[in-house]
Amino acid sequence: MLRLSKKADYALIAMKHLATREDGASSSAREIAEGYDIPVELMAKVLQRLARRGLLVSQQGTHGGYHLAKAADAISVADVIQAIDGPLTVTACSHQNEQCGQFAKCNVRDPLWRIRERIIAALAMCSVSEMATEATTAPAPVAAAHS
Repeated sequence: MLRLSKKADYALIAMKHLATREDGASSSAREIAEGYDIPVELMAKVLQRLARRGLLVSQQGTHGGYHLAKAADAISVADVIQAIDGPLTVTACSHQNEQCGQFAKCNVRDPLWRIRERIIAALAMCSVSEMATEATTAPAPVAAAHS
């Protein structure tokens, strides 16, 4: 199963939060963490990593905090995930890793790598802006069954 790390989840939450701020206003790690019930220390580490990767800008001072380094529509979901988790993988092997005992005979490595490329392309097509403009919807109520 393909699954994002908690840090990647938190990074996407923070990026969506920052993308919805009026006039690109900054938010502190504490503000974001408290707003989404995330440990402050963990959110601070996630934001620092995003800043080191050039996706956020950090400002010190009274009105400091973090804001997007570029327009939300220029930052893809793939950018955010890879900044936190590194390259996306769907299998333990890679084209460079011939240490796998099945490398020479493996018949699924190349198809899985093509699937990986499709996943990355799909994530790259979705921007932080797109995530920020999607309405949050509550689950639809279950209708009572009629007998």
